Amino acid sequence: MSEPFVAPPESFVETTIVDKVGIITLKNPAKRNALSEGLLDGITDALHAFAAEGARVVVLRADAGTRVWSAGHDISELPRGGVDPLRYADPLERTLREIRSFPMPVIAMVHGSVWGGAFDLVLSCDMIVADSTATFAITPVNLGLPYNTTGLLHFLGRLPLNLIKEMFFTASPIKADVAMQWGVVNHLVPEDQLETFTLDIAHHMATKAPLAVAVIKEQLRVLTDFQPIAAQVFERIQDMRRTVYESADYQEGISAFEEKRKPVFRGH
Repeated sequence: MSEPFVAPPESFVETTIVDKVGIITLKNPAKRNALSEGLLDGITDALHAFAAEGARVVVLRADAGTRVWSAGHDISELPRGGVDPLRYADPLERTLREIRSFPMPVIAMVHGSVWGGAFDLVLSCDMIVADSTATFAITPVNLGLPYNTTGLLHFLGRLPLNLIKEMFFTASPIKADVAMQWGVVNHLVPEDQLETFTLDIAHHMATKAPLAVAVIKEQLRVLTDFQPIAAQVFERIQDMRRTVYESADYQEGISAFEEKRKPVFRGH
């Protein structure tokens, strides 16, 4: 049976539970599902509701047929004036932690392009199922934005170092078949089978022992998240990042995006 959970209007998500499988659909096409605070809070609220309802699997998706799964972080909400744009309390960072710590599997079902922070979002899910329209790009260098250490560790936990460097340094999207070759996605399926395939595997997972699944997921999270860094190394990294987000290049990147022009970075 379907048990709809009505999210607040400002959340820009639609949610449903069907036979212990929770479905979160991104619903802000006007902004290409940009990861605004409202949309991200909608995802977090849905996860909390699904946990209370006893959902055993969650599917995160965009509307059927959309060309852009998500455009990434809502650039209009990025802070300026020397404030860390990807601090611990940032709405995207909060949502990533919620997905990674959610006790049951979260599957990203991807049709269309995934940009910037949205790539971090789908990588934070436990699995990715995609079709041939899917592309993936990580784009902080287009904005002069210093990606945070936590985010880089997310990528290091999933992808080969040389692919991470190429994707971060070029900001160019990789196509679905390349993503499959590099292990970015678990399954690459025909476009007309994406929803059926994803829901089939979700419902299959939902029949398994939930306590065992939850403990295994948490064990894997703890084991992969445990990355000890000496205090002085962390402080050096933060100082390097501060140099970037206080730079003229970062201001130029945001201004160019808002003005819909190509940025001119001068290295200061």
